[in-house]
Amino acid sequence: MAPDIDTADALSLRGINALYGDAHVLHDVSFSLKQGRVLALLGRNGAGKTTCMNTIIGFLRPRDGDIRLHGEPIAGLSPELISRRGVGLVPQGRRIFPSLSVYENLLVAQRKPARKVAQAWTFDYVFATFPRLGERRQQAAGSLSGGEQQMLAIGRALVSNPRVLLLDEPSEGLAPKLVHEVGKTLHRLKAQGHSILLVEQNTTLALGVADDIVILNTGRVVFDGRAEDARKQPALLHANLGVY
Repeated sequence: MAPDIDTADALSLRGINALYGDAHVLHDVSFSLKQGRVLALLGRNGAGKTTCMNTIIGFLRPRDGDIRLHGEPIAGLSPELISRRGVGLVPQGRRIFPSLSVYENLLVAQRKPARKVAQAWTFDYVFATFPRLGERRQQAAGSLSGGEQQMLAIGRALVSNPRVLLLDEPSEGLAPKLVHEVGKTLHRLKAQGHSILLVEQNTTLALGVADDIVILNTGRVVFDGRAEDARKQPALLHANLGVY
């Protein structure tokens, strides 16, 4: 699928502060997702990654700061409006509709592209990308394996034809073989030119697919740069992620 032709960042956050009640979770968070690139947002549990995603998608209103989608302000809009503007979410835990069929899960999310693209995400395109979903299109989603459910969650986001795709812990709870499948899917989407913000606890997976890395620690950005530069700093990764 051809990426949007746009000179602005695909997604940008500037000076975002977010709170849950009196708990100040995000502190002046700023970073940008470049068009057609994969940015991995990393950090230990409780670092603020999911809060950041919730703020972008509109589940949590920031106290202050600016969020822009291809240069257009979206901070404080409702989740429905943000989705219609072109932000697609693959939520943590997948959250498919287990009693609906694979086809019906896709049907509820289907949306035409907001602008002309070379190849829109149709049901047929999703089934060609994920053949196992095509084979199980009439099967109840709750009866799928964990890996197949994750494919469905990604496919459901794609049929909304997003301009930016958010993935929150796509490898969570999956066996190593299925984590490898998720990695292949991410590389495929990257090759198609998607702009992707990835939250992922599996650091090996994230560093393997991402172009750029942002690391959060207690709600603050402690690293913002290229993935290849992050890989060269084992002390940084160990201090903030507990790896290497």
